[in-house]
Amino acid sequence: MALRGVCILLGVLLLTVCSFQQTKPKKKVVKKDGTRDAAVEQLQKQIDNIVQELNLLKEQLALQTVCLKGMKIHRKCYLADPVRKRYHAASEDCSNLGGVLATPTSSEENEQLRDYVRQSVGPGEGVWLGVNDLVAEGVWADHTGSSVTYKNWDASNSRSPQPDGGPAQNCVTLSAASGGRWFDENCREEKSSVCQFNVV
Repeated sequence: MALRGVCILLGVLLLTVCSFQQTKPKKKVVKKDGTRDAAVEQLQKQIDNIVQELNLLKEQLALQTVCLKGMKIHRKCYLADPVRKRYHAASEDCSNLGGVLATPTSSEENEQLRDYVRQSVGPGEGVWLGVNDLVAEGVWADHTGSSVTYKNWDASNSRSPQPDGGPAQNCVTLSAASGGRWFDENCREEKSSVCQFNVV
């Protein structure tokens, strides 16, 4: 009888162990699928390309809006801001719009910019240009730090031809009243400005 009890006890234990092993979750063996990883990578590249194209379209739409409000000259769009402000504030405002202060690179472009300033800001006004010698006195550079090759300084005053301000006048204005001639001015003066946007 004792043997029978021990056998029953062993049988119950054996059944318990077997049922426990069956209910215990089996670990799944995950195989890395190289084709699946490549497909995910390809999809991510496509998403990145779509986002890049969308950003480009947004930029082109914004540029078209600027060109409609302003004037297109030599594959650039110009947008005048008649609000008077200091040079650095004007430069920052242009940058926030996605442009830079206008920097004419030829006499033809300078003349067209002068005409646009006369129409949009006023015939007697001057506007900040994206030219300064803040880094090195007498070395006139654009917003990228590159030396400007085209200059249109006012030389009509033989006693004091432009630029004449020395270290006190490091920023450049285009004067509509002086036929589009350039003057060096103190950067803290308040002038109107024209932003320039390159057309893609």
